[in-house]
Amino acid sequence: MKVLYFLGEEWEEEYVEEKLDGVDVEIFSGPIQDYPDLHDDEVEVLSVFIKSHVGAEEMDKFPNIKLIATRSTGFDHIDLEEAKKRGIIVSNVPSYGANTVAEYAFALLLSLSRKIPESYEQVRETGSFSQKGLRGFDLKGKTLGVVGCGNIGVHAIIMGKGFGMEVIVSDPHQNEEVRAELGFKYVSLDELLASSDIITIHAPYNEHTHHLINSENINKIKRGAYLINTARGAIIETEALIRGLKEGIIAGAGLDVIEEEGVMMGDETELIYGEHPNEEGLKTVLANHYLIDHPRVLVVPHNAFNTEEALRRIIDTTIENIKSFQEGNPSNVIK
Repeated sequence: MKVLYFLGEEWEEEYVEEKLDGVDVEIFSGPIQDYPDLHDDEVEVLSVFIKSHVGAEEMDKFPNIKLIATRSTGFDHIDLEEAKKRGIIVSNVPSYGANTVAEYAFALLLSLSRKIPESYEQVRETGSFSQKGLRGFDLKGKTLGVVGCGNIGVHAIIMGKGFGMEVIVSDPHQNEEVRAELGFKYVSLDELLASSDIITIHAPYNEHTHHLINSENINKIKRGAYLINTARGAIIETEALIRGLKEGIIAGAGLDVIEEEGVMMGDETELIYGEHPNEEGLKTVLANHYLIDHPRVLVVPHNAFNTEEALRRIIDTTIENIKSFQEGNPSNVIK
């Protein structure tokens, strides 16, 4: 069995080769799009991260591929329908960062609630230790609305409870056993938006969650609420978020992810001067700059997953996915 492994970081190479000893592994640095001329009829397994888009064009280059092992929980960078047509199994890493991402969501929330960035910048830039303009608010007693009650959402609920918050949850798949154990209340999305002082997004991105928070329901959000997103950028419609900020519906936002973040990390001129400009994409990129410059918004570079422990869990689980596939018993298969 031959594996093509597209590195996220250089240190992974030695680690992966050691763990997959005896397997034919060819390693490339960077995402699959960096190798447009790469073709291989012998490859059976692709291992990629979220920066690698795998669609029909990529699958055509590896006609014998049988497994795509993504080193992520999310899988919107893979064309699942195309993979299914070709009989290709897709596996992911469902719970590597359950506590990791939830912790980061609270880091963003605490940064907003206690004005930590402003406090730091004031001392660093002016040397002033005045507390004027730096008053924050307690989390205790506030209502935390958790959108998505998967592995990460559960950890967010536990943390919210630890801060003494009231917790409500919106999820189309309700788990009564978890609800009873953790002591929260399931509500509709509209009720969550209307009742929450803080809304934190932990839902997967798919056709059902695209622009889950949008121009039609932004007005339903409790006035003065804070919004945290460590899931996927396109779950929140950017224009709706901007309107919410301008109209005072949303008091502040902590965003680890934004729409069109792939363009933001790359060369924006390609979007602007390309042969066929993507008008909607361009509008979103410009809107993202508004968010980045907004004094009540924290935009950070999709970093919630990024801890030493989580990264090793990602690779270890991916290696187990590859080994279990080799043994004829695929694990963590995306249905």
